Amino acid sequence: MSNTDSFIEEVTEEVRRDRLYALMRRYGWIAVLAILLLVGGAAWNEWRKAQAQARAAAFGDAILAALAASDTDGRAAALDAIEAPEPGGAAIRDLLAAATIADTDPAGAAARLLAVADSTGVPPVYRQIATLKAAALPGSGLSAEERRARLAPLAAGNGLLRLLAEEQLALIDIETGARDAALERLAALSMDAEATAALRRRATRVIVALGEEPPVMRGLGDDLPAGR
Repeated sequence: MSNTDSFIEEVTEEVRRDRLYALMRRYGWIAVLAILLLVGGAAWNEWRKAQAQARAAAFGDAILAALAASDTDGRAAALDAIEAPEPGGAAIRDLLAAATIADTDPAGAAARLLAVADSTGVPPVYRQIATLKAAALPGSGLSAEERRARLAPLAAGNGLLRLLAEEQLALIDIETGARDAALERLAALSMDAEATAALRRRATRVIVALGEEPPVMRGLGDDLPAGR
């Protein structure tokens, strides 16, 4: 390589370096700002998570302290005084408060449960549990038709809540004199593969109490009455 070519390459490299430095001086603050935003965003996210965990822990401690009260009125008052960090926490608090007063004030407990069931922003599972508990609560003050209307959507769903709703609907059928409808529901429950053993036993016992033979559940080579 000639001295001229070497000189040209050195000059070209120097020009490139000068251009790079110029670009860094002109736009380098953007890169610095991007790094600061990334670091700051990560720090903010971690701080927010820590705050949420702290609120959840404080809420749980308050719930446990309220439930430790020796009398029903004290537990109910303590639960009412707890400030929930979010709608799901408020639903849990109200479900526990309703359970606390269910024996002494079933109508009041049912009203609290239905308030949860009708709340917006509450996770669906809490609304469904509240509906089921209110409909199943003795002395709730709800008519058979009101309970039936509340339970029907649950019975049309999926999972264990569907089966528990069907059980309550069967009991409402018995209460209102619809014996055949009750037997049909109970027979279906006793044979449902998704039903727990306890639920099948309950359905079978009610069928027997109504003077009928429970259906035979066939499976695994055994012919046994469901729930026995």
